[in-house]
Amino acid sequence: MIAKNTICLWYDGTALDAATFYAATFPDSAVNAVHRAPSDYPAGKAGDVLTVDFTVLGIPCIGLNGGPAFKHSEAFSFQVATDDQAETDRYWDAIVGNGGQESACGWCRDKWGLSWQITPRALTEAFTSSDPAVAKRAFEAMMTMTKIDVAGIEAAVKGP
Repeated sequence: MIAKNTICLWYDGTALDAATFYAATFPDSAVNAVHRAPSDYPAGKAGDVLTVDFTVLGIPCIGLNGGPAFKHSEAFSFQVATDDQAETDRYWDAIVGNGGQESACGWCRDKWGLSWQITPRALTEAFTSSDPAVAKRAFEAMMTMTKIDVAGIEAAVKGP
């Protein structure tokens, strides 16, 4: 069954590589179908991968091998809620360790240029706290971090 709404992500010939990595890294993720060109076309040959249907953490996606015209930006990111430091480390290390780049405040970018927010639930709960002092301390602690340190956020929540 075709999903009513699907995220289409543009790649420069690497959609299958990216989808395979996501399927191996995240639960509830899979490469569902690979669609190849039925004949030669101006930018490629018969048999080239045109699109890849895949799922990332339960979200249906299509990887489109559209060429070099467009790049990913931070204007789109996957935000992954993690339950603890071990899960945070696992996803962060998988993305960054596979040719990705670290950014700030729990953001990183995979080697295909797609942005990810690896966000511990403890952080979200803290900076959305109904207590303005707790929210401020958590937010200020997050602003000093690259990968989120759950113990650091918990210490900020407790305060001085």
